[in-house]
Amino acid sequence: MSDKVYINARFLTQEITGVQRFAIELSKQLKESPIKCVFISPKSKIVHGILAKELDAVFIGKYSGHLWEQMELPKYLKSIGSPLLINLMSTAPIFYSNKIYTLHDITFIRFPKNFSWKFQGFYKIMIPYMLKTSKRIITVSNFSKDEISNHYNINKDKISIVYNGIKKSFINPLVKKNAKTPDYFLTVSSISENKNLKRLIKAFNLINNENLKLYIVGGLDLTNFNEVKGIKGLLSSKNIVFKGRVSDEELGSLYKNAISFLFPSLYEGFGIPPLEAQGSGCAVLLSNIASLKEVYGDSVLYCNPLDIDDIYSKMTMLYNDSELRTDLSKKGSMNVKKYSWDNSAKSLFSIINSVNDG
Repeated sequence: MSDKVYINARFLTQEITGVQRFAIELSKQLKESPIKCVFISPKSKIVHGILAKELDAVFIGKYSGHLWEQMELPKYLKSIGSPLLINLMSTAPIFYSNKIYTLHDITFIRFPKNFSWKFQGFYKIMIPYMLKTSKRIITVSNFSKDEISNHYNINKDKISIVYNGIKKSFINPLVKKNAKTPDYFLTVSSISENKNLKRLIKAFNLINNENLKLYIVGGLDLTNFNEVKGIKGLLSSKNIVFKGRVSDEELGSLYKNAISFLFPSLYEGFGIPPLEAQGSGCAVLLSNIASLKEVYGDSVLYCNPLDIDDIYSKMTMLYNDSELRTDLSKKGSMNVKKYSWDNSAKSLFSIINSVNDG
C-alpha cells in the first residue's frame, strides 16, 4: 500500500463556488499536514495557477473535465499501485474503489429544474455509482447526511461529516465605511431556484426606500442552471445593484458595511456566505430551513422563505433596529468560532486515517 494519499485536484480548473472553496481550503490544510499528499490535476484550463504551485500539483493526461476524471485519473492511479484518492468536490472516478468521496448536498434531486438536462443526466446516473464504489462518504452537515442516506439508501455509518469553515480574511476585515457609501442590504446568490432570489427581490421592493440599496454578489451562470423566469426584469430597479463576482477582499468589505446580510435560501447543505458575513460582524437574516438552523442556531434572525411578506417584515425590522443588529453581530461572532478550516481539517484527517487503518 502506498504511504501517500492522492488528492483529486480538478478544482484547480474551476471557478470558485462553495464546493470549490471547500476543496481548496482543505487542500491547503492537507498540504501542511503530516499526511503525505500528492495533488493530481488536468494539464489544461488551469484557473488557480498560484494555488497549483503552492500545492506542488502534478499534472497528468491530455483531457480535462469528466473525461480526465473518469478515464485518465483512475488509469494513472492504478498504474502506481491504486493509492487512496480523496475527492473533495461532488464528482469522483466511478471505476476506482480506493477512494473517499464528498457529496455536499442533493440539490440536483430537490430542485431538478435548476439544472440543464445534461447536468441532471450525468449526476443522476453517476452519483449512485460514486457513492457505491467509495470506502467513505463525506458531507457537510447532519442534514445532508440524512438526505443522502435516505435518498440513496446508504448506511449512515458510511457517511462522515466535515463542516465548512471560514477564511481568516473574513474575520473582522480591516475596512472602513466610506461616507459616500449608501445603506444597503447584501446577498450572495445565483439564479438557481433554491437561492430564492426572486422572492428576496420582491420583498426588498416592498420597502420602497430610495436611499436603500440591495447589492447582489454572484455569477449569472447559465451553463448548468436554467434561467429563473422573470429574474432579469426584477433586476431592472435602480436600487438593485448586481455586483457580479468579486474578490474576497471586496466581499469582506461588502459584508462589513452592509446593514444586514440576507440569505433566504430554500435549500442548502451548509451555507458558507452567512458564516463569512458573521465573521465580518454583519447581522444575518436566514430562511428557517433545517440545515441553516443546524449551523447557525440562535445567532441569526429567521424568516419563512416562501412568504414574501415575512421576508419584507424581517428586513424592515433589521433596517430600523440598530440594537437588534448589534445583538446579532455579537452572536454571529461567537457562532463563527465553532467553524474553522483547522477544525474541518482535523475531521478530515481522522477520516483518512480510519480508512487507511481499515
